[in-house]
Amino acid sequence: MSIATVASRALAGVDAPEVTVEVHLGPGLPAFHIVGLPDTEVREARDRVRAALNHAHFEFPARRITVNLAPAELPKDSSRFDLPIALGILAASGQLEPKALDGQEFAGELSLTGELRAVRGALAMALSARAAGRAFVLPEGNAPQAALAQGVRILPAKSLLDVVAHLADETKLAEYSGERPLSGGIYPDFSDVKGQQQVKRALEVAAAGAHSVLMIGPPGTGKSMLAARFPGILPPMSESEALEVAAVHSVSTSGFDASRWRERPFRAPHHSASGAALVGGGSVPRPGEISLAHHGVLFLDELPEFDRDVLESLREPIESGRVAISRAARQIQFPARFQLLAAMNPCPCGHCGDRSGRCRCSPERIARYRGRVSGPLADRIDIKLEVPAPREAELMAPVPTESSGAIAARVAQARAVQMVRQGKPNALLASREIDRHCAIGREATELLRHALARLLLSARAYHRVLRVGRSIADLAGTAAISAEHVAEAIQYRRLDASF
Repeated sequence: MSIATVASRALAGVDAPEVTVEVHLGPGLPAFHIVGLPDTEVREARDRVRAALNHAHFEFPARRITVNLAPAELPKDSSRFDLPIALGILAASGQLEPKALDGQEFAGELSLTGELRAVRGALAMALSARAAGRAFVLPEGNAPQAALAQGVRILPAKSLLDVVAHLADETKLAEYSGERPLSGGIYPDFSDVKGQQQVKRALEVAAAGAHSVLMIGPPGTGKSMLAARFPGILPPMSESEALEVAAVHSVSTSGFDASRWRERPFRAPHHSASGAALVGGGSVPRPGEISLAHHGVLFLDELPEFDRDVLESLREPIESGRVAISRAARQIQFPARFQLLAAMNPCPCGHCGDRSGRCRCSPERIARYRGRVSGPLADRIDIKLEVPAPREAELMAPVPTESSGAIAARVAQARAVQMVRQGKPNALLASREIDRHCAIGREATELLRHALARLLLSARAYHRVLRVGRSIADLAGTAAISAEHVAEAIQYRRLDASF
């Protein structure tokens, strides 16, 4: 009887628990069992590992083999356990010195010929290996992504034979030394949008303070066009934000492309998306659209067309910045600090308020249509604005409008002021922080008091007006919030009565 332990990592996230692979060789009929809640993909590792070892001319033990994936209560998925299982068999059968495995993490899928194939979650596993102070051996295809975690020793390999040669001190694996990509993403430019100066101003305020926005206007006014250009005016991501985004994407079904390093996520799910697609889920929970939009933008076009229950599931993540997914077997929490950007038509036909007078929708029908967006959800949106149809003179104007670069410079300057003053964007200020950083004078107080009474604003809306006013003052470069700043912030809440 012999037992070998090989370190690997789970895909639950950066702080994933360590998973050990134990190979037990004992008397009895030849058998190969994998225990520890493996899914179909993990159970099929038996055939892949057997074929890879035989093709590499290693001896596959003709005795009972038990592979234990610990901890037993955590469901195991993905083919990343192939390489640890193969190394465990070699160590337990005496073909590899068990001490050679110390201080290293292993992950990788094996082909039938022993070649290593890329797996999901390389960055999350690399971050976990860094926290444990271990080197990380993985397929070559995963090395650029794993190397985004600075400070971890990445040892890429092409095949099982390369890994064994490294562990046997015959041919050491070379540490990965590729350069990290510097790109922050390339987005469409705001100069492409004709007119809509008031909307661009509101989006600039939203970008400066990380506020959520709802745009209401008839079809063809540029709502989707403006939304697609919005990430281009957001401040550059910090190192920690970029790592969080990459780690979340690395454990998703689509994975993370290292060439998109430091690129703000922009997610625009179709209105037929289910609740699990939006917030995450599955038998083995995966991040949904709100988590994939972490530190980026979640754009919901045709907002009332989404299922009401799906929209209601956004209420808690908007406030908390995270989502907890509970299943019978386990509970997992994903980050979801996204910036909501939504768009909708003013009525079912889309032409309410149009100068042509084409709309024939009754007030009851319009109220029913807008009622698909609940009051509690609408109350959590900081800025609501109308996007009117541009006039002919604006469309025909030959002079280009302001570029994204010019707007982004002002936004970055305002956000830098906020980070120095309070260490977070204005949209995330708590109640006590609002009292400290969003104090207003007598004139602004009177203006806000009248707005509360006339617009019937809630206590939440009151605080959000102050946060938006703080962002407007930061863009203006003033320390004090004036009545003018509060008046502009109130204008962004005047559509509250429509919901």
